[in-house]
Amino acid sequence: MEAVTKTPEREAFYRKIDGENLTALWTVMSDLITPEPKSGCRPHLWKFEIIRDYMTEAGKLITAKEAERRVLVLENPGLRGQSKITTSLYAGVQMVVPGDVAPAHRHSQSALRFVLEGKGAYTAVDGERTAMEPGDFIITPSMTWHDHSNETDEPMFWLDGLDIPLVQFFDCSFAEGSKEDQQKITKPAGDSFARYGHNLLPVDVKRTSKTSPIFSYPYSYTREALEKARMSQEWDACHGLKLKFSNPETGDFAMPTIGTFIQLLPKGFKTARYRSTDATVFCPIEGRGRSRIGDAVFEWGPRDLFVVPSWHRVTHEADDDAVLFSFSDRPVQQKLDLFREDRGNA
Repeated sequence: MEAVTKTPEREAFYRKIDGENLTALWTVMSDLITPEPKSGCRPHLWKFEIIRDYMTEAGKLITAKEAERRVLVLENPGLRGQSKITTSLYAGVQMVVPGDVAPAHRHSQSALRFVLEGKGAYTAVDGERTAMEPGDFIITPSMTWHDHSNETDEPMFWLDGLDIPLVQFFDCSFAEGSKEDQQKITKPAGDSFARYGHNLLPVDVKRTSKTSPIFSYPYSYTREALEKARMSQEWDACHGLKLKFSNPETGDFAMPTIGTFIQLLPKGFKTARYRSTDATVFCPIEGRGRSRIGDAVFEWGPRDLFVVPSWHRVTHEADDDAVLFSFSDRPVQQKLDLFREDRGNA
């Protein structure tokens, strides 16, 4: 767009209309409608070992009940002070130590948990409890009661991903605490997976939620699915072998506002260049390798976390067989006909 020339008369006009809360579109159009995605979001990697050390220190400073949730927020270096890892998503690492109870609450924001370290602590969602193991993907749908507890002898760490910035943008946040720290358990463990996780659906089910009725996707099943798919050797040049977590009722994404994915990169595999409009958070759960995001190279290992901003070219290279979990706002973009991708083109 051609730059608008400044003149004394125009500047005086802008000052005059400013008093009426008016702005001339031609002075701001180039910032509002950009030729390509443009934001302060920057590539970055967080080392889990460093986060673990800080979380251990935080565990001595504040209890889970006092903090509500003992979490360190992963703030994008280009979006500091906004509690954002991308322009539309929030991420943090949560720790629940032995004896902890993170009290029950519910809120408009949808949340995911991806378990990083530890085994056997519990999360309860809408009356059902599940034990957590590394690699498990767990959903807390919008406005469902949830709490966490650790009855083991080791701390548990997991990645939290929420659509907080999206909910803030639409100004539709509601939250509520419970009088009891832990909700009443009304369903047996594994109930939702037993009902919906085997390609069978209750015949007369009537659900209104757009979130998957399965709230816990165990890593043992996820890993098995990757290995079965691996046998076909149909590797995608940009993704290796990449699957999305889905809602068994609809085949759509498991969450309406956050797309969640798991991908396998075999040892020595290097992906072709790829970019897309959905800024994406990655978390390797197995293997080591590196990712080039634009001109920056990030070396990663298990439980590290890194972010690829919108429309930034990325390649991944695996030194070992590597499994990467990732999440983005792709479901929203696709429903609004905004999503775009570029597979290796200049």
